[in-house]
Amino acid sequence: MIIYLHGFDSNSPGNHEKVLQLQFIDPDVRFISYSTLHPRHDMQHLLKETNKAVQQSEDTHPLICGVGLGGFWAERIGFLCGIRQALFNPNLFPHENMPGKIDRPEEYLDIATKCISEFRTKNQDNCLVILSREDEMLDSQRSADTLSPYYNIIWDENQGHKFKQISPHLQAIKAFKQR
Repeated sequence: MIIYLHGFDSNSPGNHEKVLQLQFIDPDVRFISYSTLHPRHDMQHLLKETNKAVQQSEDTHPLICGVGLGGFWAERIGFLCGIRQALFNPNLFPHENMPGKIDRPEEYLDIATKCISEFRTKNQDNCLVILSREDEMLDSQRSADTLSPYYNIIWDENQGHKFKQISPHLQAIKAFKQR
């Protein structure tokens, strides 16, 4: 089973395309939608829905995958639920780049700093990160610098922020999911 978390643009047709691509790894791909506007509510909702999906599945190697803002959530929710994570261009600093787009961006900082102390050290090697060198929205190098001490980073030379084509990375994700 793969759980897919969309980015800030929950209505993007690219989400459906990514789900279809992920089905080449596992036919059981579950799309969990969340508001994107209320971080504390989103966290509770995502924890509940992810835990429910994991409990209902017989997959011994479930994976949670997130793009952009979904990557912020996938890393944390996956850690809390004890499942591996795959992140595409994760938005690691929504408190900095989302003011004006969401009601309470400071809640992301609160979640990032107070929810789990040193969780990346505890989560080491349980997350695969795929970053685009051509990310027009986020500083990919800053993300790499933040995450590389803990996780394997794969660089993509062609995709933009929304990562329309994840297919070149499906084999790496499949191997990561199954190990």
